[in-house]
Amino acid sequence: MSVNDDKLFRKIYTRILPLVMLGFFFSYLDRVNVGFAKITMSSDLGFSDAVYGLGAGVFFIGYFIFEVPSNLILAKVGARVWIARIMITWGVISGLMFLVDSEWLFYTMRFLLGVAEAGFIPGVLYYMSQWFPASRRGRAWGIFYLALAASTVFGGPLSGIILTATEDAAGLHGWQWLFIIEAIPTVILGFVILKFLREDYTTAPWLSQPEKDRLGAMLEAERPVGAHMKLAEIFKSPLLWFLALIYFCYNFALYGISFWLPSLIQVLGITSSLEIGFVSAIPGLTAMVAMVLFGFSSDRRGERKKHIAAAFTLSAIGFIITIAAGTDPVLGIIGLSLANAGALAIPAIFWSFQTSMLTGTALAGGIALINSTGNLAGFAAPYLIGFVRDATGSANIALFISAGFMVLGAALVLTVKATRAAKLKDAVPAEPVH
Repeated sequence: MSVNDDKLFRKIYTRILPLVMLGFFFSYLDRVNVGFAKITMSSDLGFSDAVYGLGAGVFFIGYFIFEVPSNLILAKVGARVWIARIMITWGVISGLMFLVDSEWLFYTMRFLLGVAEAGFIPGVLYYMSQWFPASRRGRAWGIFYLALAASTVFGGPLSGIILTATEDAAGLHGWQWLFIIEAIPTVILGFVILKFLREDYTTAPWLSQPEKDRLGAMLEAERPVGAHMKLAEIFKSPLLWFLALIYFCYNFALYGISFWLPSLIQVLGITSSLEIGFVSAIPGLTAMVAMVLFGFSSDRRGERKKHIAAAFTLSAIGFIITIAAGTDPVLGIIGLSLANAGALAIPAIFWSFQTSMLTGTALAGGIALINSTGNLAGFAAPYLIGFVRDATGSANIALFISAGFMVLGAALVLTVKATRAAKLKDAVPAEPVH
């Protein structure tokens, strides 16, 4: 019996993507809603910008330490149980952020949130690689990463509404209600995933046996040479560390924007929590358009490297415009939108040619290595911006540094081919980088 591939993958898209996209949406919302909480939390608790920046960034220390172990456990116990565990525990900890009343409790809770969430994104990437062959993976991840931009589009206005509507309700500040309310759906979704997410295609009752056979054959045909290499060899691969550096540059811009967007909007003269929430949706909408355009162009041309470099460059230009804007709200929002659009156009294309390098435990470890190391930028960027703002009264120096990292990222991407030829000949095989 012949199988229609388009029909097969439509089934997979509709059954798999909605759940993991919702998980991504809520994970990112719970990760960066502290940026909206800061609008009133910092004044209520007497936190300086440096304290906030350190607290926002310390999340990634816990994330870095526990990400690789978390993903290796996922590969052994199964994605369904482990992704559900991640969501439930991080939802609970995120909700408990309402108890923060001191700097050290703030740092501790943010660290624990990073520990709880560690492994979610690489875990989902690993999980999706068990459903989508390389020929379909780019489109699947392009759709998946739309949830990242959507969390800003919808999360910003939602956070603004919560902050405004719940202030002093039941004796709690609006920022306390923000943590509580936005954590609830995360916990619920964790239990939904535990019940409904299928471990792999062989256990999916909504696929016929011929469809399972067809999908299995497609996945098996793409298993690369070296797929079963030992995990220890993965951590010795210069290629993976080089990719982690590129990913660090991307994350520096992403988290600099994500954690400081509400505060940067305030500088433009927009001070109402509700207005900040709705204005913050504009960079998210711009990013969604960029993600679709870059993804479509990259897939249509079968080219990755130049598209990633172009996205890095676009983000750098956005940062420069933001600096030049000063307090001009229109030019400032344009700059922030371009910086965000370029940054968010990067990850789906970046990952689309990485995961064919490995499989099984090595795949889980390799993804986690790149993701966790690259995400250390999530510690550096928020803290740097907070430190610079405290020291100079402006974030411009930090924004210049962010632009510099994006230029560096573009340059590194463009040298991948030469670097691999000169230095990485012993690295694990990867998909061709055009």
